[in-house]
Amino acid sequence: MARRPNSPLPRILSTGSASIARSREMARTAADGATDVLHPLITITRGLRRLAAAGRRKWTDTPKDRRGPLLFLVAAVVLVVVFIPYGPLLAIITVMAAAAWKGRDPKQPPEPTGPDESQVKRLSSLYEALVPYFSVAEDPAPLYTHGGEWEKAFETYDFDGDGRFDRLTISYPAYFTDGEADARARIEQLLGAKLGRGREYHFVWDEEGNHLTVTVLAPLPTDIAAQRFVTGPAETVLGFTDETGVQRTLPVSDGEEQRDVPPVVWRTGVRSTEPHLLVVGQPGSGTTSLVRSIALQALEHGDVLIIEGSGTGDYACLVGRDGVLAVECGLAGALASLEWAAHETERRLIAANRARQAGHPTPDDIKRPLWILLDRPGALGHLAAADGRKDPQTLLQVPLRHGRAAGVTVVVAEQFDSLDALIEPVRQHTRARVVLGPAAPEELEDVLGTQPPTTPTTDVPPGRGYARLGTGPVLRLQVPATPDPYDDATSEAHRQAVMALLPERLTPADSTVESVPDEAEALADR
Repeated sequence: MARRPNSPLPRILSTGSASIARSREMARTAADGATDVLHPLITITRGLRRLAAAGRRKWTDTPKDRRGPLLFLVAAVVLVVVFIPYGPLLAIITVMAAAAWKGRDPKQPPEPTGPDESQVKRLSSLYEALVPYFSVAEDPAPLYTHGGEWEKAFETYDFDGDGRFDRLTISYPAYFTDGEADARARIEQLLGAKLGRGREYHFVWDEEGNHLTVTVLAPLPTDIAAQRFVTGPAETVLGFTDETGVQRTLPVSDGEEQRDVPPVVWRTGVRSTEPHLLVVGQPGSGTTSLVRSIALQALEHGDVLIIEGSGTGDYACLVGRDGVLAVECGLAGALASLEWAAHETERRLIAANRARQAGHPTPDDIKRPLWILLDRPGALGHLAAADGRKDPQTLLQVPLRHGRAAGVTVVVAEQFDSLDALIEPVRQHTRARVVLGPAAPEELEDVLGTQPPTTPTTDVPPGRGYARLGTGPVLRLQVPATPDPYDDATSEAHRQAVMALLPERLTPADSTVESVPDEAEALADR
């Protein structure tokens, strides 16, 4: 019901507003006074709460094997405090003082909400560098123009403590040819130079949303030495990668400490889709260390046949060991050993087939895996061509083609300068690939079949590279340190780590070359 214009307000409404205002002021004054009086108590209570939260975090972060000694130490401190004169009183005063200090709430200066002057300069410079790549003259409303607004192009950006880019999300126009590898490579090369050289960047192209996310990758750990890894009989650890690359971690020992790191696990055996491996790299990149690491892991459950084409004796530590069938450095021994391996593969296939036809289980003499490791076969091929003999790689066709069914695994390691010497069957059947050391984008694509999603750096440590298993993604890789224990340049810690993994020696090693099996000698005499 509407009020008449000249009718007066009720008395309670006209005179009550002043009383309400006075009541509110009195309540506010009383609250302020109570806060001032109880401020020490509030501060101490807040500090006790923060100290309790810090204690809970400390207890949660403490490993379970160290919680017992920690409890004993706390109990000892409490016992000493109880029995010393005025101990409990001093303890209470100390706790109250710590709580008062911890509970104080000093006024912090407001944090800056935007980039500072140097960061704005970096963003503007990067924006201007992208203008020629993300703009065309026919665009009526270009996103990238000289002197334009970089805020519209860069959605998110993060900087590290040194003022360098840590993460960046870039928007680009829809007409940019992000589906072409060459166009993406140009942008990635430009960003790698403008964001700072010497670091690795991970690029994620969102073709549907026209976004490019660039993330700075942390260096892979290089301090993991050779050791027993927690894997199955048909699993081999090639190295370690980023946490986002795989969905698995392995516990590794780093001195007296233990931590979990994400591994690159290569699965072999009957059900493997990539039963054979090709390792390529530059001299000194760590290809021999990777083959040595694979050999040490393979000796846990199988037998190993090693062919060394370089003749430098890098596998002398394995001569005469249990499970090592032969370590050959010469052409004649390599031919004899590989011919024996081909016949052994055929024998295993025939034995397994006969057992299946008769309804019997697989014989025990063919269950044990056989590993054929070839380091630098191209050098032996050159020697064979000069001597008028067949290339040892031709003897790998049977193990490569039928090795998965026969339990035979082939690992070939070669350098980039001799990559053309690999025959076609080796390239065709080694679908698990590893590239170590610095390599050009063309070389990476030739071996891996595609470009890695990161920018390779020119200065990389030994054992650093990329791995791709079949048609899977390209993963960054750091090989565990497995140097030659007989090398004088090897550190004592790494020497002891490798020696601890070597099987016991069955025969004396008078030289770096072990004789081939008896079957291979008989084949060589034919």
